Amino acid sequence: MISITTKSPYAVKALVELGKTGGTEPVPIGELARRRDIPVQFLEQLFAVLRRGGILKSQRGVKGGYSFAKDPSTITVLEIVELLDGPLGRDAEGIFADAAASARSVLEQTSIADVVERERRDAGAAMYYI
Repeated sequence: MISITTKSPYAVKALVELGKTGGTEPVPIGELARRRDIPVQFLEQLFAVLRRGGILKSQRGVKGGYSFAKDPSTITVLEIVELLDGPLGRDAEGIFADAAASARSVLEQTSIADVVERERRDAGAAMYYI
């Protein structure tokens, strides 16, 4: 069936926030959680999975935190969803298999860098000047 839990949207939000900082220097998880209003303990669990999956790397210490282990333009939203929620549409049949295939296609074609750019564009569109 098609199943995306709250894990994936929260993880994508946090990864986008990390991407907005440049993603090369470690960012404390507490800072990412605060900026996106995500419970720190929950985000720690998600980032542990993403670190084991090769998406993130962590650095301990005063200047510690998380950074991308690979370029955000190569990380697809589908990759995040499937790391956290399992294969999308795994047991879907009939019309639900078609829906899952469509969802997979959209998520597979969208990178974390694409979502960062989309947020920046949307934020710029909301600004107005007097």
